[in-house]
Amino acid sequence: MSDPSRPLLEARDVSKSVRGPEGRLDILDGVGLAVGAGESFAIVGASGSGKTTLLGLLAGLDTPSAGSIRLDGHALEQMDEEARADVRRRLVGFVFQSFHLLPALTAEENVMLPLELEGRSDARARARAALEAVGLSARRRHYPAQLSGGEQQRVAIARAFVHGPRLLFADEPTGNLDQRTGHHVADLLFGLNHDHRTTLVLVTHDPHLAARCTRRVELEQGRVLTGAAA
Repeated sequence: MSDPSRPLLEARDVSKSVRGPEGRLDILDGVGLAVGAGESFAIVGASGSGKTTLLGLLAGLDTPSAGSIRLDGHALEQMDEEARADVRRRLVGFVFQSFHLLPALTAEENVMLPLELEGRSDARARARAALEAVGLSARRRHYPAQLSGGEQQRVAIARAFVHGPRLLFADEPTGNLDQRTGHHVADLLFGLNHDHRTTLVLVTHDPHLAARCTRRVELEQGRVLTGAAA
């Protein structure tokens, strides 16, 4: 059982370093943040500030060099990749800037995929309901190449929430879209946050998108520049 008084996601003194040709490169240094269930939380900063690296650590896609990350009470840095993958499958959805749809699958089949991997017998019905929620029922048999960029991102959003995740990570979700389409995609993400209490953590360069979040943290050269502000 989750403890409602505990942050759903918490990073404590998280650092990340890698070895390069010229020695050690520090990407993140002592980052801390806490995100409560149902919040919308933005990670902002200039290119190279460590935003996407931090997002990957928070999602358990990588492990920190130092510090601790807890997702719904699970200490991700203490788990092996198989255990982290299980946590992600149960709790997390992802939306990326580049959509990451499989070109040989229809919109419906792309949304069905994570459910089919879990062996869900209701995969098709849930996928159709998710596509309806993003306004793409009429396009469910179309392949990604037959969809506009905004439609592809809406399919990606449907795929991300079809299994009912508690936490949705979005990495520059409107970065490849024109302004009008980007606003529509943002409305969908914040609608999920509001209507389903799905916690939203997003990386963005867009100040207008960040301003829609309840809180945000800004990174500069791997450090927190400004704390999360209400």
